[in-house]
Amino acid sequence: MTSVIQYYGTGRRKTATARVRLVPGTGQVTINGRTMDDYVGGRPGLVRDIFVPFETADAMSRFDVMVTVCGGGIVGQIGAIRHGISRALAEAAPQNRPLLRTSNLLTRDSRVKERKKYGRKRARKRFQFSKR
Repeated sequence: MTSVIQYYGTGRRKTATARVRLVPGTGQVTINGRTMDDYVGGRPGLVRDIFVPFETADAMSRFDVMVTVCGGGIVGQIGAIRHGISRALAEAAPQNRPLLRTSNLLTRDSRVKERKKYGRKRARKRFQFSKR
């Protein structure tokens, strides 16, 4: 029985969490058991977002990507996948780490929705003020 080398990375964005597994292969991307085009639909900007870490690390079509993602919306999930791929590439080849770091791909984007405050309509919006 031969053991296949695998690299793991966990990515997070907003409330989405992605568990990413990189396996040496031809560049296929599977998200929750579906193909990437099927999962993302007709949004080429999001598809491009997934491949940014591979372009930065010069590793296009070297790994098959298997992702399990949950939580959040589609944009947050794609951001989590990108973060997870970056972490897995940094684990696969430590020389990629400085390249990914300078491109800001290893940094967890901590921006989340601000909570609604009492006495207001939303987090910051106030009710209309009438002077008279």
